Amino acid sequence: MGVVTPGFTGRARGANPRLPPGQYLAEDFPVLSAGPTPRVSAERWEFAVVTERGERRSWSWPELMALPSEKITVDIHCVTQWSKLDTHWRGVPVDALVGDLETAADYVMAHSYGGYTTNLPLADLLNGKAWIAYEYGGKPLTPEHGGPARLLVPHLYLWKSAKWVRELRLATKDDPGFWEAAGYHDYGDPWREQRYQGD
Repeated sequence: MGVVTPGFTGRARGANPRLPPGQYLAEDFPVLSAGPTPRVSAERWEFAVVTERGERRSWSWPELMALPSEKITVDIHCVTQWSKLDTHWRGVPVDALVGDLETAADYVMAHSYGGYTTNLPLADLLNGKAWIAYEYGGKPLTPEHGGPARLLVPHLYLWKSAKWVRELRLATKDDPGFWEAAGYHDYGDPWREQRYQGD
C-alpha cells in the first residue's frame, strides 16, 4: 500500500461554524491536480454511466446541455485544508443520469479524462447530493477546475469531486481509486476529518 505523508499544514479552525475541523477559509480558488490538465473539447466530450452488468448510457455535450440543470450554491472543502463558502455552480443532478437504470450496485468508480479515478458509495451521489457540474460562478468551467465538466459532491472532500469526469461505473464491490490507493481515506467526510486511511 502506498504511503502518504500527512504534511499539509493550515490555519486552525476559526469561529466560523461552517468550517470543518482543520480547515481555513480561502478567498481564491486554489488549483491542485495530480498531473497535466486534460484539455477536452465539447465536440469530443462524452459522459457515460455503466452498470455492473455492462449496460451503458452515454451523453454527448449537446445532449447533456439539453437536460434540466440546477443552480447549486454550496461550501466546498479540500483535503489540503482550505474551504470556500457559497460557491456557485450549474449542473445536471446525477439522479437524472442514473435514472431508472436497473442496478444492485452500492458503489461507484468515477473515471476522468486523464486517467484519474475515485470511489464513492452510490448513495452519496443520489437524492440531490451530487451533480455533473459545467459552470462555476456563472461561466463555463475552466479546464483547471475540471472543465468542461466535473463531478460535484460537496459534502465530501473535494478529491471525490472528480475533475474532467467521463464515466460513472457502478459496482457491487468497493475498490480504491487513485488517491485512496495512495493512502487517502476511502470516504472523505470533512466534518469527521477523514483525510487518510485510519482517520
